[in-house]
Amino acid sequence: EPKRKAAFGSVGRRIPHRILHVIDQDGESLGHMHRADALKLMDQHGLKLVLLRENAEPPVYRLMTGQQIHEEQLKRAEKKKASPKPGSYVKELSFSSAIAKNDLETKTKQIAQWIEKKHHVKVTIRQAK
Repeated sequence: EPKRKAAFGSVGRRIPHRILHVIDQDGESLGHMHRADALKLMDQHGLKLVLLRENAEPPVYRLMTGQQIHEEQLKRAEKKKASPKPGSYVKELSFSSAIAKNDLETKTKQIAQWIEKKHHVKVTIRQAK
């Protein structure tokens, strides 16, 4: 079975690449360096190496504190939660043009809740007899 993509976090000392592009905790590029040099730098400053872009040549790693890693994980979780799911939901509501006032208010509240949850809403109004 294929390996699943690991969650964002420290890669520890398991770095499969020999040459890395390293960025420090302030976001400044330290350039290309050998894996052993990056590990020494990590130990000297008490930081952790985090893989940012594996597909780049060479792969991009960033030195981060535990707090920075935690904040980035929270940001990514929020972004994932906020993004619409594949095959986003379409909520459909239909009612007659002769609807009672309280029923109309109830359905309006329901539509507002769906819109807050970022659902698409389709409203159909049928003509009363």
